[in-house]
Amino acid sequence: MSERKVLNKYFPPDFDPALIPRRKGPKNSQQVVRLMAPFSMRCNTCGEYIYKGKKFNARKETVEGEDYYGIKIFRFYIKCTLCSAEITFKTDPKNTDYAAEHGASRNFEPWREEKAVEEEDRLAKLEEEENNPMKALENRQVDSKREMDILDALQDIRARNARNERMGKSDDLLARSAVEEVEDEEDKARRAEEEEDERLVREVFSKIHVPAPGGSAESSSAVLTVKRKADQLDAMAGGSDSLAAATALSSSVPLQPPAAKKKKPVPAKALGIKLVKKPKAAA
Repeated sequence: MSERKVLNKYFPPDFDPALIPRRKGPKNSQQVVRLMAPFSMRCNTCGEYIYKGKKFNARKETVEGEDYYGIKIFRFYIKCTLCSAEITFKTDPKNTDYAAEHGASRNFEPWREEKAVEEEDRLAKLEEEENNPMKALENRQVDSKREMDILDALQDIRARNARNERMGKSDDLLARSAVEEVEDEEDKARRAEEEEDERLVREVFSKIHVPAPGGSAESSSAVLTVKRKADQLDAMAGGSDSLAAATALSSSVPLQPPAAKKKKPVPAKALGIKLVKKPKAAA
């Protein structure tokens, strides 16, 4: 089954496509296309109705000498489904539609007659106003009333839109104020936590001015950073008690640095020095 579906064709090595003669045909040749009827129509020969969307094998050609601002116009040939009479229609780019040309007529479509009906009504109204002045006055009153109704409706729509816009802005303000309140509460909570941390740090680490030994408290003093433990903090709850406890704690801490260790003398042998004893002098 796969052998008969081969898409590749064999071309001999000496094949030259330039030697193939061009096919000559008429300038405006017709093409066979498959299309659907663009509008409902009735055959002029037998009276058969052809509904919109009926499929046909049609012949298409370009209309010679007709175009719309450079847009080509095409003509289509179809046959009636009952009597096989030829029906032609062509494109109408001006109205973006199709126009029946020969062999059939379009069925009545009211939307295509709206402009003609409106023009007839306008002419009849003008003629009536010329012959009857009272009718002209009534028409002007009706027109003014219609304009006032239109203006009132337009004013209501504008007021409604303005009210909706104000409501939207108020909602935005409420939402923004709620967000700001939440942010303020978060800032307050964060600030309270930071203050609590700073207070705990001040309680744990405190600096005490302790007078140096051998001098007065005013002349010389040393600053001592004391780290308090949790049990000591509980014992130092009061003001005077905390000061006494801090003084007692500072007295137990040595203020002077420990004495440096004496270095041991290096033996002479380690340095490579040989010691020679002097002989004693004779008496």
